[in-house]
Amino acid sequence: MSSYFEIAYAAASNRLCFLTGTGFSKAVTANAAPSWKSLLETLCQSLPNADKLKAALFPTVLSSFLPLEEAAQILDIELQKVGKSAHLEIASLIRELSLVGDTKPITAFIEENTFSIKVVTTNYDKLFQQLAAKVAPQTVTPGLPIPRSPAKVRVYHVHGSIDSPKNMVVTSDDYFKFLNSDSYFSKKLSTILHENTVVILGYSLGDTNLKSILSDYKVFCRANGISGNIFFVSRSAVDQHIKDYYAHSFSIRVIDGIDILDFFSKVNNTLPEAVDNLVSSQENTKKVLYENKKFTDDYLKIEASFFHIVASISALGLRISDPDVVKLIGVIIEKKIEFTKENGAWTQYTQLAKWLTYLATLIELKNTPIEQMFLDAVAHSMKKMSKLQVWGYSWHAYRTWSTNWADISPDNRSLIHNHIRTCCSDEDVLELVNSL
Repeated sequence: MSSYFEIAYAAASNRLCFLTGTGFSKAVTANAAPSWKSLLETLCQSLPNADKLKAALFPTVLSSFLPLEEAAQILDIELQKVGKSAHLEIASLIRELSLVGDTKPITAFIEENTFSIKVVTTNYDKLFQQLAAKVAPQTVTPGLPIPRSPAKVRVYHVHGSIDSPKNMVVTSDDYFKFLNSDSYFSKKLSTILHENTVVILGYSLGDTNLKSILSDYKVFCRANGISGNIFFVSRSAVDQHIKDYYAHSFSIRVIDGIDILDFFSKVNNTLPEAVDNLVSSQENTKKVLYENKKFTDDYLKIEASFFHIVASISALGLRISDPDVVKLIGVIIEKKIEFTKENGAWTQYTQLAKWLTYLATLIELKNTPIEQMFLDAVAHSMKKMSKLQVWGYSWHAYRTWSTNWADISPDNRSLIHNHIRTCCSDEDVLELVNSL
C-alpha cells in the first residue's frame, strides 16, 4: 500500500491532521510568505539604527551568534523604545498575505469530501482558513474563546495568530513560557498527535519547533504498541541516513521529492478507493476480531486486503499489542505463506513480500508478540526469491524487497539482517540485507 492510501484512509476516517509550517505558507503564496529570518530582518527597517542592528543580528559572513527567537527578543526591546511592538509589527506584515496561484488540489481535498480536517500550525497567518473559506473553518488561537460547535475544518494556532498579536510566540521570553506551560494548546496538541495520522507540511526536519512538538511521540508509540503515524513531506530528496535517524528518533516516515500541491493531487487520486473500503473494511475487521468470523481465502489472496485490514485496525483505535490484533496478523501472514505453496503462486510470493515490507515500516517488531512469526515469514519469503530470473524462485519478490528495503525502519532492518544471516546463505539475499 502506498503512503497516500494510508493518508487518504485516515482522512476518510476523520483521523487526519496536518502540521503546517512556513513552507506551506510559501507554497500557497507563490513564495511571498516570509521566512522567520527574513521577517525579523524586515523588522529592523522599523528602527532608526536599522543597518547596524541588522548587521549585528544577521551577519552575512559568519553564522548568527544568536538563535532567531533571541534576535526577536532584542528587536522587541528596541521597538518598544520607539513605541512599537514586535508582535504588532509582525502581525501587520503577515496580515497582508493572500493566496497566489493554483491551489485547486488543496481546495478540492477540503471542499469535495465530507470528512473533517484538523490543522495544527506554528504559522501566524490564516492562509489555511482562506483555502477552506467555503466550508466555514474554525480558528483556535491563544487569547480568544475556543469554539464549541463542530466544524469541518479546525485550525489550531499553537504559536498564536494575527487575530491576537499579543499572544503570538515571537520572542525568547514567549518561547520559554510556551515550552514550560501546561496549557490547553499543549494538551490538545499531544492528544491530536496520539489519536491521528499526522502529515507534516512545510517544515525542515531540523526545525527546532518541530522537534519539540514531536519529542515524546516515539516513547508513546512504543509504550502503547501502536505504529508511528507521522509522515514528513519534503520537496527535496532526503538522505537515507537522515531518514533513518528520524524514523528511529521520532517514528517519522518521509515522503520526499514532491511538492505540497502534487502531494494533495496524489492523495485526491487515492481517496475514492479509501472511501469505498472504509466502512466494509472496518466492519469486517471487527467481525473477525470479536465475532469469531474469518476472512475468506479469496479475499486474502488479493494484494490490497492486508493494507485495508491494517488501515482499519488503526482507524478503530486498536493497538498492535492487543492479543486479538496480534492473533489476527499472525493468522493472516500464515495464510499468505500457505498460498505461496500452491501451484503457480508466484503472485502470492510478491504480495507476501509487499505485506512484510509494509508491516516493517509501520511498527518496531523487536520484542513484540509477533516478532518470531514475522521473522519466520521473512525467511520463507527471502529463501524463495532471486535477484536473477531463476526458475523456481520469485524475482518479483526480490525486486519488492530491494525497492522497499530503504523504507523499512533501521531497527527492523537490523532485526531482519541478524536473523537472515543465521538461516540463509544465498549471496544475493545477504547482499540485500547487508546494504544500508
